[in-house]
Amino acid sequence: MARRRNSILVPEARQQLDQLKAKVAGTQNPEDARFEAAAEVGVPLQKGYNGQLTPKQAGKIGGRLGGDMVRELVKMAQENLNKKQ
Repeated sequence: MARRRNSILVPEARQQLDQLKAKVAGTQNPEDARFEAAAEVGVPLQKGYNGQLTPKQAGKIGGRLGGDMVRELVKMAQENLNKKQ
C-alpha cells in the first residue's frame, strides 16, 4: 500500500491554508478546526492523545475538513475564472 505524504509543496502557503481550514470549519483559530469538525460528525476528539480513536473515526475528521477545503478552493477558482471573462 502506498503511503501518503501530506506535505505542503509551497511552505509559504501554510498560513493561507490554515486560514482556509478555519474558514470552512467556521472557527477563528485553525487549531480549533479539527475539534469543530469532530464535533459535527460525532467523534470524541480531545486535546492531547487520541489513541482510542478508530481509523474510521479519524478519517471522518480529516475527510470532512479536506473535502470542504477542496470544495472551497474549487469555488474560489471558478469565481476567479468568471472574473477574467
